[in-house]
Amino acid sequence: MDRIDAMRVFVAALDEGSLAGAGRRLGRSPAAVSRAISFLEGHVGVPLLHRTTRSIRLSEAGERYAAACRRVLTDLEEADMLAAGERSAPRGTLAVTAPVMSGEEVLRPVLDSFLDAFPEVSARLDLLDRPVNLIDEGIDVALRIAHLPDSSMVAVHIGEVRRVVAAAPRYLAAHPPIRTPADLTGHRIVTVPLGGIDSWSFPPAGRSGLPRAVSFAPRLVVNSVRAAVASAAEGRGIVRLFSYHVAEKVRAGELAIILETDEPPPLPVHLITPERRLSVPKVRAFVDFAIPRLRAAFARLKADVAS
Repeated sequence: MDRIDAMRVFVAALDEGSLAGAGRRLGRSPAAVSRAISFLEGHVGVPLLHRTTRSIRLSEAGERYAAACRRVLTDLEEADMLAAGERSAPRGTLAVTAPVMSGEEVLRPVLDSFLDAFPEVSARLDLLDRPVNLIDEGIDVALRIAHLPDSSMVAVHIGEVRRVVAAAPRYLAAHPPIRTPADLTGHRIVTVPLGGIDSWSFPPAGRSGLPRAVSFAPRLVVNSVRAAVASAAEGRGIVRLFSYHVAEKVRAGELAIILETDEPPPLPVHLITPERRLSVPKVRAFVDFAIPRLRAAFARLKADVAS
């Protein structure tokens, strides 16, 4: 059996979450998929997957091997595209990642339009609220909201987002006024793990130079941004999230932003890609297609929460 082909089957099984899913994607029987993975396991001499009738799970060795397989397959695809040169039209599977909510609300419509414009390209969109290693996880393009470390990645700035504190107008009307971050103490707080479960930090006041930390006992901790926004909009408490998380509710008058003068500096939004991937037609086409549309989308979201 061809080892590269077996690697493709292995990666497809991981992407689909099951051997049957890999079979459907590749047009092969589950038995053929199982044989390909068994071939790889025999070649490396260790189990790569823990399998049940309904799911698969990577072994520790499988995690390392999967990252290596993705790199090998990406390098092969890149070599094919470079050999084809300018005559090569965008085709193949584009792997894209983004944070969950910005991926659903902002990036997904852009990706849908791109697929309409380039019918020979398909896509895998991984929505993950964690840092993603683009090389190890076989990702072509990522939407990232953060200050970026120096790296070999190509980064294009497409906007910025604020970290805002918001509450429903009816909540604010029924509770003591909030004029400074310290006034949050004693209020009902709704938090998400990524935003700080029991304290929030604010920039220094005046010339002190020291950040201000506000500690609290949260009324609700929820691991869903959408749930936190909905709870706050219903008057259950105060949230601190990115401006695009609350833009729709602010526009509708269901949430109001408070403590605007105490916000930290906005975070930049970038579209990033490994430098060598830009030479692949599907990646270059998507980056060129997405940049103006994403800039327009984040500009609209910024206007929605502007003072």
